[in-house]
Amino acid sequence: MNSPRPPHTSARGLRVAALASVLCLLVSGCSVLGTAGDGPDGDAAGGRGGGMKVALVTHGGKGDAFWDLVRKGAATAAAKDGVDLTYASDADPAAQAALVRDAVDDKVDGIAVTLAKPAAMRGPIARAKAAGIPVVGLNSGIDAWRPAGLLEYFGQDESVAGRAVGDKLDDVRARHALCVVHERGNVALEARCAGMKKTFHGDTDNLYVDGSDMDAVTAAIAARLRQDTSIDEVVTLGAQYGLSAVDAVRQAGSRAKVATFDLNKDLVEAVRSGRVQFAVDQQPWLQGYLAVDALWLYRTNGNVSGGGTAPVLTGPAFVTRLNVSAVARFAAAGTR
Repeated sequence: MNSPRPPHTSARGLRVAALASVLCLLVSGCSVLGTAGDGPDGDAAGGRGGGMKVALVTHGGKGDAFWDLVRKGAATAAAKDGVDLTYASDADPAAQAALVRDAVDDKVDGIAVTLAKPAAMRGPIARAKAAGIPVVGLNSGIDAWRPAGLLEYFGQDESVAGRAVGDKLDDVRARHALCVVHERGNVALEARCAGMKKTFHGDTDNLYVDGSDMDAVTAAIAARLRQDTSIDEVVTLGAQYGLSAVDAVRQAGSRAKVATFDLNKDLVEAVRSGRVQFAVDQQPWLQGYLAVDALWLYRTNGNVSGGGTAPVLTGPAFVTRLNVSAVARFAAAGTR
């Protein structure tokens, strides 16, 4: 059992520790956040997590700005709640599963996990449940979290988002869309393209690329545009890939427009300038924040968002030139 917090710890000291914790996570990557508030039962009013340890384990690849936003949200919630947070990620499903098992062995008090490759997570999640560790899902696996026995889920319904994009492409009178998948087999990405194909009245082709090599992504898109000049819309599934698509269109001398899922500050400027038609925001900062805060709420007050049967949706929301100013300042601050 964790030792109670010393009675003379000041409120200012807790705030300093929490701030230092956030900076530590953001700078060093897989780090442990501070220990502000070590009371055994937690205190909702004071934001103390009782020394609670939470592991956030994702499938995010190195250098992907999307996961920086998820981590920032998680770090903010951890600092508020006085939670000791560790972050680890690996795009390889077997390696991600090993990270979850490591968290169980470390006897954490809660685990937040992405289910990009759900089958790989079944064993580690079952192991966590057998150890009495609550597990919540975020970002990927909206169709898999309940069968896997997760407590809650925070993210976007990717099929719904894909269908909304298909409708949007009809609105802008696109005729032939190229859906660029940067990670083969990722259920969330596949669902986006499949959803888009269901509602879009034009033609849809998928292009699979290596999302870890941005130069190769740009080259592959450009080559496809040169090969098939009927493509008039490129849809990417991540903000940085949207920017690569803009470069690819220019290199290919194509007149195709670019749209993308997800958002970051550079993509906001691309929407503002018209280089990208629109973006679909699933609010990754919010996903990280809610996942960590949910585990704290469950520990301190027995709360379960969505009643344990419905996901908590964080998207989709369209960002266009008409409303981009409303999110620009948040994107500049690194929270959208």
